[in-house]
Amino acid sequence: MALLSGGTPWSKLVAPPIFHRSHAPRTFLFFKRRRFSVSALSEQPPVRVRFAPSPTGNLHVGGARTALFNYLFARSKGGKFVLRIEDTDLERSTRESEEAMLKDLSWLGLDWDEGPGVGGDYGPYRQSERNSLYKQYAQNLHQSGHVYRCFCSNEELEKMKEDAKLKNLPPVYTGKWASARDEEVEEELAKGTPYTYRFRVPKGSLKINDLIRGEVSWNLDTLGDFVIMRSNGQPVYNFCVTVDDATMAISHVIRAEEHLPNTLRQALIYKALGFPMPLFAHVSLILAPDRSKLSKRHGATSVGQFREMGYLPEAMVNYLALLGWGDGTENEFYTLGQLVEKFTIERVNKSGAIFDSTKLRWMNGQHLRGRPSEELTKLIAEYWKTSGILTVSAGPFIDEAVQLLKDGIDLINDADKALTNLLSYPLHSTLQSDDAEPLLQDNLSEFAASLLAAYDSGDLVAALEDGHDGWKSWVKGFGKSLKRKGKSLFMPLRVLLTGKLHGPDMGASVVLLYKAGTSDVVAPEAGFVTLDERFKMLRQINWETLSKDQPVKETAASV
Repeated sequence: MALLSGGTPWSKLVAPPIFHRSHAPRTFLFFKRRRFSVSALSEQPPVRVRFAPSPTGNLHVGGARTALFNYLFARSKGGKFVLRIEDTDLERSTRESEEAMLKDLSWLGLDWDEGPGVGGDYGPYRQSERNSLYKQYAQNLHQSGHVYRCFCSNEELEKMKEDAKLKNLPPVYTGKWASARDEEVEEELAKGTPYTYRFRVPKGSLKINDLIRGEVSWNLDTLGDFVIMRSNGQPVYNFCVTVDDATMAISHVIRAEEHLPNTLRQALIYKALGFPMPLFAHVSLILAPDRSKLSKRHGATSVGQFREMGYLPEAMVNYLALLGWGDGTENEFYTLGQLVEKFTIERVNKSGAIFDSTKLRWMNGQHLRGRPSEELTKLIAEYWKTSGILTVSAGPFIDEAVQLLKDGIDLINDADKALTNLLSYPLHSTLQSDDAEPLLQDNLSEFAASLLAAYDSGDLVAALEDGHDGWKSWVKGFGKSLKRKGKSLFMPLRVLLTGKLHGPDMGASVVLLYKAGTSDVVAPEAGFVTLDERFKMLRQINWETLSKDQPVKETAASV
């Protein structure tokens, strides 16, 4: 409910038109002690919420979260989720941007009940197609005396601002044409002077009860009479939004807190037209780690960018829901259906939410690996084949590769790097790093000679033919022959066979490398170094040179 106090109450109110199939409650005005309130005396109307983006760019994650909260609220209440396109900015709005936004919303799984591509009883759902409606209500307000024609030029308006600044007053319209005589107005009309429609702001203050922020109040003295229709006949944003929300019977307006100042003008227009007021809920902004407003300078910020980077829609929805909302438990993982069951507007936090891209990436990995094994394998395999690393998209090699590498894949796009890293053999770079120095000092050259002998004898190859069991048996015997075990055995083995100091399970890696070298699953351009090629490189190592101090050494991490 909104409350206006102080000053003279409006004596004229235009009765709202009968909504098309509207369920809006009857609204009564109470006047007492220079104060009035709007009260709904019938039962609460059906829940109808809307997401109303402007098609002037990509769908920002902040907008996506607003859409999500509206969707969850509607679904949890058995209501309707309406999509409305606010394209009154004709210069910046594009149909391409609108189509991209619709695509992003669909990708997230936020299907709308009414709107573009779906239709509905309250259309049209693009503001650019509703101009006749805005003009009708502007005329209604003019006839009731709530708006008046203003013939001030841009120069006059700038002069008002400058004068107010000199006097340390708010830069508001002085009301020059608010009390003009009919003769003065007719004279300007006869001359063809351009004019705007200005809303006559009453004196006093206004309060609303925000579902998230509680009571919010404004002093109307600092507002000034504001424009609702421009001189070119185009309606102003706040007027469009109010007429649209009212005529579409929107019951709850859930939007970003940056729209909170707009609520003042919109509430005044609601009252002047006699429309029932929706309930407002203003969601906190999404902030960057430095607590500034999240923007492009912080990296990816649009849903489309995250989709192209390989993020899953279910992970994006899960993470966005947790930016300012929680069900009161320690649980962090939800499906869209579970969010519908758990979501309440009362648990939305009014504090700003920090966008943590590292956590989003981690959460995406959890969702990715949480998919059924067959689905995950197919998803990664198709990506490997499409990217040109592999020649096939199914088979034993792929099954084992996915199981081996999946823990290092948080984004589907990571799959390429994980596999090419396994197939590569940066032995020289690794040996020249500082991190490899302890291995070199631990008789790595003698260890390499023993490994070469095992390969030349065929023992290692025979073991790899038997798979994981053969490898385990061979490693055990090889370690005994060198009187090594644990780290002193496995670290040099890893470096000499994989070319790296760290990586996934070594035994599974080596078995997989052997299989890759004995089949045609790896594409020639993938940069794969076979086991045979690795041992040829190993024979060419000059251990004496490596044992001496190098002028410059890299770290293994940089390698």
